[in-house]
Amino acid sequence: YNQSFVIPSYNWWDGIFYTIGLKVYDLLAGVLSLGKSELLSKNAVQSALPSIQKTGLKNGVLYHDGQFDDSRLGINLAQSCVEQGAHLLNYAKVTALAKTEGNKINELFFIDLEAQKEHRLKTKAVINATGVFVDTILAMDDVSQPPIVRASQGTHVVLDRSFLPSDHALMIPKTDDGRVLFAVPWHDKVVVGTTDTLIENESLEPRALAEEVDFILNTLGKYVSKTPTRADVLSVFSGLRPLARPAKEGKKTKEISRSHKLLVSESGLVTITGGKWTTYRKMAEDTVNKTIAVARLKPKSCLTQNFKIHGYITHNDKRIWLHTYGSDAERVQELMGSNPFLAEKIHTNYPYVKAEIVWAVRQEMARTVEDFLARRIRMLFLDARAAIEMAPIVAKLMAAELNKGEAWERNQVQDFQNLAKGYLLT
Repeated sequence: YNQSFVIPSYNWWDGIFYTIGLKVYDLLAGVLSLGKSELLSKNAVQSALPSIQKTGLKNGVLYHDGQFDDSRLGINLAQSCVEQGAHLLNYAKVTALAKTEGNKINELFFIDLEAQKEHRLKTKAVINATGVFVDTILAMDDVSQPPIVRASQGTHVVLDRSFLPSDHALMIPKTDDGRVLFAVPWHDKVVVGTTDTLIENESLEPRALAEEVDFILNTLGKYVSKTPTRADVLSVFSGLRPLARPAKEGKKTKEISRSHKLLVSESGLVTITGGKWTTYRKMAEDTVNKTIAVARLKPKSCLTQNFKIHGYITHNDKRIWLHTYGSDAERVQELMGSNPFLAEKIHTNYPYVKAEIVWAVRQEMARTVEDFLARRIRMLFLDARAAIEMAPIVAKLMAAELNKGEAWERNQVQDFQNLAKGYLLT
């Protein structure tokens, strides 16, 4: 989606400076530009951002960037892979790599985490695309391989839209530590972030540091009329970026390249690391082309540049909560129409319905309550308390779809509630 951003300026020259810089950005974007940047008057800034701090405001700059839902895109990519003939395994953890006498990888072992059963798989090629965990797989291949990734944590807090009652996003270009801060409309909330904190130990469930939360709230509070407090935070979450480990330790994260890198081990293991969502198609093309060459597979032209992923439609309406399903929205609506029970809301304060739970199990590989509430409808990230309240209904419907018993239901609810507590500040 085309998301407009406004940079408020509290001295005249900043507005001019950012306008010139963004005009250059417009030229570089060329035909891919989502809209022209422009200098805004003080009154125009106030109109675009009604809650902006007006004291000392001089002018502002408006520019455009793209917005998407990362989890939904990931799911649609998985669905696209299946439609193209791929076999996907969810909750499968690789535990070891095996090699021929020539030291080339020809097998891997993985555990089905649901059945707790180990499997052995013969391979022609193995691609290590595990984000911040690439070093774990590299160590399975060669214990002497030095780490190539340094994880950087980005933390966000989610607030009610009353803190930014606008369709425009707020961009703060100069914070106390020299970074930028964004407050962006997202699923009828405002997500504020991000930080950039080097982390020593990678985790599947990274947790926000108190100083990160304080930095976000304090910085935003200087620019909006309604000062946010910890009690106002609906959810706080963190993610990890796989940055290339710098040659010299102590290098600041903002100085570390975000470009993707390919590494080919002597065993034939192909590792892709770094990169961003904005370049994922190029990352895929480079990785597959390299793997074809390394494993001497049959050459095939890459189609990713113009490939339309599952759910593709030409027009979408963000005002309808089902817009995240793209072309699948019609099928979800059909499921709602098939049974009045499935058309019922899961929570009175939110539009999500029970049919979405069934859909997620049948069509989107959802296996746990966390899968649905965190990575299908994003409720854990939008309102952790509401997500906790929704958990029993979700568990009950998922149990029916997956042929699970009451013990599974209870454990799922308990596990999710314990997880969700980490997304709350009070």
